[in-house]
Amino acid sequence: MIRVREIAASDAREIRLRLVLDHCKWDPQVGDQNTLPPYALVMDRFAWSELEATTETLARELARVEHALGSRADFDDTLGVPRALRAMIRAPLDPTPALARVMRFDFHPTHDGWALSEINADVPGGFTEASHLPRLAGEALGLDGVGDPARAFVDAMVARVVEGDAVAFVCAPGFMEDAQVVTLLARELEARGRRGILGNAKSLSWRDGHARMRDADVAGIVRFYQAEWIAEMRGSIPLFSGGKTPVTNPACAAVAESKRLPLVLDGLGAPSLHAAFPETRDARDVAWRSSDAWVLKGTYSNTGDRVIFPERLGRAARALLAMRTFARPDDWVAQRRFESAPIDSPDGPLHACVGVYVVDGNVAGAYARVSHHAIIDFRAMDVALLLD
Repeated sequence: MIRVREIAASDAREIRLRLVLDHCKWDPQVGDQNTLPPYALVMDRFAWSELEATTETLARELARVEHALGSRADFDDTLGVPRALRAMIRAPLDPTPALARVMRFDFHPTHDGWALSEINADVPGGFTEASHLPRLAGEALGLDGVGDPARAFVDAMVARVVEGDAVAFVCAPGFMEDAQVVTLLARELEARGRRGILGNAKSLSWRDGHARMRDADVAGIVRFYQAEWIAEMRGSIPLFSGGKTPVTNPACAAVAESKRLPLVLDGLGAPSLHAAFPETRDARDVAWRSSDAWVLKGTYSNTGDRVIFPERLGRAARALLAMRTFARPDDWVAQRRFESAPIDSPDGPLHACVGVYVVDGNVAGAYARVSHHAIIDFRAMDVALLLD
C-alpha cells in the first residue's frame, strides 16, 4: 500500500534549504530531531484513487452533518462544545458566510486497511509540507505528487475575491508554526493579484458586519485560529455569526472539530463516517483504567497534545486522569485502539499518518507525517507523499 523511497543526501539538503528560504518552513526540526528526513512515502496510483474516493464520500457526509449540527443545539452537550463557543455560534444572528471550506481527514495504515483517527475540520495546517515538499521531492525522485492543497485553497479564495481586494490572515501571536502557514498562503494569494494582510483576531475591527484590518477594508478572512480560542475574545462574534465579510472556516467547522463527533453520527444519517471511525465511546462507559484497548483524547485537542495511552501512565497519573474524566466528562472521549502497520525505513520501523485535504468538496492533496511512536504528535517528521 505504502513504502519509503530514499532521497539522495544532496537533494535532501537542497529541499530543506528551499523550504526554509522560499516556502516558510521555519521549523525544520524539533529540539535535536530533524523533521525533514531524506526519504518520501510512495503509494501506487490505484491505492491513492481509492483513498481519494473514500475521502470525498466522507466529506459529503460531513457537509450534511455540519448543516444539521448548525441548527441542533441539543447535540452541543454530547459534543462537548465549550460554553463560550456555544454562545457565539448559537447567537440569534445569521451565520457569517464562508470564504471557502477546507478540512483534512487523517488516516493511518493498518493491516486491515486505512483507519480514520480524526477530522481536522476547523483550522487544518501543513500546507507547505503538503504542497511544496512533495513538488520538490517529486522533482528529485522523478515521481508525481497527489495534489497541491495550498493552491486549491487559494484558488477557492480567488474565485470569491476580485483582483486588488484584500484578504486578512489571522493567527494567534507567539505560534511560529501558525505564522508560517498564514504567511505562505498570503504570499500565494498576492501572486494571484490580491492583497494579503497579516494580523491576529484583535487586529480586526467591525462596522455593520464588515471587517477592516490595519485601516483597510477586507473582502475575506482566513481564520487560522482555533475556534475555542476565538470564543474567549470579546468582540469576535462576527467571525461566526452576524458578519458580512466571508470567513474561512465557518462556524459549523468548530462544532465538527470535536473529537466526540462520532458519538452523534449514528443519529445524523452518516453511515460512512460512522463506519470509518474506530469505535468511540464516552470515557465513563468503558473500563479504560484496566484495559489497553482504549485511547483517551481531549475533546478539543491539537497535534496529539491530549492523546493518552492509559496503560503507559503510572497508578497516580491514571487516578488523576480518572478524576478529570469524571469531573469533566465532556472534555474527553475514549476511542478503541487500532494497530498502526509499521513501514520499513532506513531509520527503522515508522508509523505513518496521511492527512487528505478537501477544499470545497474536492480532494486537493495530502500531508504525510511519520513517527517512531504510535502517536503522531509534535515529534513527527514531515515527508512527501508521492505516486509510484
